[in-house]
Amino acid sequence: MYDYGQNHKIPTVIMRGGTSKGLILRMVDLPSNQILRDEVILRIYGSPDPNQVDGLGGGTSLSSKLAIVGPPSHPRAHIDYTFGQVSLEKKVIDYNVTCGNFVTAVALYAAEEGYVSLKDPVTYVNIYNTNTKKIIVAEIPVKNGQIQYNGDFVIDGVPGSSSRIMINFLDSGGTFTGKTLPTSNPIDTVQLKDGRKFEVSIVDCANVVVMVKAQDFGLQGIELNHEINENRELLQVLDEIRIESGIMIGLIKEEDRNNINQNTHALPKITIVSAPSEYMTIDHKFIKMEEIDIVARYLSMGSLHRAYAVSGAIALCAAAKIPGTIPNQLVSSVGSGIRIGHPSGVLYVETTVEREGDNWIVPRAAIGRTARRLMEGYAYIPVSVLQKS
Repeated sequence: MYDYGQNHKIPTVIMRGGTSKGLILRMVDLPSNQILRDEVILRIYGSPDPNQVDGLGGGTSLSSKLAIVGPPSHPRAHIDYTFGQVSLEKKVIDYNVTCGNFVTAVALYAAEEGYVSLKDPVTYVNIYNTNTKKIIVAEIPVKNGQIQYNGDFVIDGVPGSSSRIMINFLDSGGTFTGKTLPTSNPIDTVQLKDGRKFEVSIVDCANVVVMVKAQDFGLQGIELNHEINENRELLQVLDEIRIESGIMIGLIKEEDRNNINQNTHALPKITIVSAPSEYMTIDHKFIKMEEIDIVARYLSMGSLHRAYAVSGAIALCAAAKIPGTIPNQLVSSVGSGIRIGHPSGVLYVETTVEREGDNWIVPRAAIGRTARRLMEGYAYIPVSVLQKS
């Protein structure tokens, strides 16, 4: 028999949201002291450990996501959502980022748990993202008062099909810095320690993303995960560019320059972009040039994302609509949205971008995702963890 006397149990739900997976924990079930709370969460995930073998984490950045939820603190919201990226390598949870994929899981969770009353044919869930201080509106399909789980909507990078959950990000421009273009420039130049200079477009929309041209690094832009992740020199250069860009816009302090890594400063993110081109995905699916408007490779926690982050896609789509940015120069066409070619397939995202004085605003960004509850139960941690001061 399990010795509950030496272990504490915490209600836990494991969910997939878009191409991300992680745990949903209720604020009420966690210690009020944040330092102790993070100790508990890290123990639940099994971090730090690259494999998270002694916890519920999945051993990758995509499957080590965290949502802490609770009653709404915003008058327009149904639920509060605090996102955390749980590190595999260090005893760190990064709350200075957000995840557009995992918000889909929070939306479905809120509907399932009664945070909002179900209404046909669509139930709108207003989610207050405490990381960004923004409202996100999710559309849950409902029929005869029941959530509709089955459908024919497909996400590249996720097996099978499901019903579509539309995620609407409201007023997402300037989420972290106050401006969609933090430097006010569509293109800036960063100089590295060795004197090399690179052009970048820095966009703050749902997430802060530094965008660079594949050709500036001798890349085609259609490289897959092993080609990028095994190129340590390339990854080092990209991270230096990311850090210099972060210092330029004030997300990273100059005095912290030599103590920065992906675990301590996840923002800004960085993505490699190129013009449309045919390529083969990691699942050996052939993508035709006419099926996409731009090719992009998104880095997360120091390695290439197997698909493409939702928040990063919103930033890329916004950038594609702003004259003069690197994506704007490379995109083949821009309608209400763009089709992004990523390592697992194609992602479609929409944004509305408007000029307002010397700034660009993004009143709405939207994307279709799916989500699924995978398991619910209890996570067990040693009582000794809770007894730490």
